[in-house]
Amino acid sequence: MTSAGRLALVGSGEYLPVMQEIEEWLLQDRPPRYVQLATAAAPEGHRSLDKWHHLGAEAAQRLGAEQVIIDVRTREDANDPKWAALIDGAGLIYLSGGNPGFLARTLIGTLVWQAIEREWCLGAALAGCSAGAMALGGYVPDFRHPRAGGVDGLGVIPDIRVLPHFDRYTKWVPDFAMRPLVAPGTYIVGIDEDTALIGEPIIGDQSAAADSKDGFATWQFRARGRQSAWRVEADRRYRINSALALRVNTGHLG
Repeated sequence: MTSAGRLALVGSGEYLPVMQEIEEWLLQDRPPRYVQLATAAAPEGHRSLDKWHHLGAEAAQRLGAEQVIIDVRTREDANDPKWAALIDGAGLIYLSGGNPGFLARTLIGTLVWQAIEREWCLGAALAGCSAGAMALGGYVPDFRHPRAGGVDGLGVIPDIRVLPHFDRYTKWVPDFAMRPLVAPGTYIVGIDEDTALIGEPIIGDQSAAADSKDGFATWQFRARGRQSAWRVEADRRYRINSALALRVNTGHLG
């Protein structure tokens, strides 16, 4: 049976030595082919993209993996078969930081995103850091206009809204300011810097089967890294100390 690869939502630290253990876990038993998309940083210009590509090269070298840059900066790029083809055979596909709304709008429904979904469904690990983590949810909030102004996410983990850099974020945003982000049927997940929420199917659970009739499976997610991950509710927050069960969109498996 086809099984989707591991998932990681990272609060910060992509491509840095502090997060190498997470990247090793994601690449475990997978081809050493490290596919990297810095698309979220495209609005910041060439210099920012060059920085991410350089950091990605260093990370791939430490891991003994081949760096594969998917240099998608626009929706036109994301529909270019040249970039989609380079995703074939990925061991790990990584969406790095920048503007989460731009990332989601640029990729959703394109050839590149279809290729990413296909490789993930074939077993490649899929990770997003900061903006990348936010975009993997079902909805990407706009922190400046939390009651409106967000965009649809890529929907891999449809029931979550991710708050990256959570330890830093909460130093200047009071808890009550997060209330507008809370919505019925959703989880607000805060992920501290240098920390990840990592997920894989629940072993032996029939709901995790790839042929789930409703197109979704229940996976378990755990915090791993230097700090913590949090479940945020309207009036409080909880440190995630045990497995958090979340729906994952496995409808592309077959």
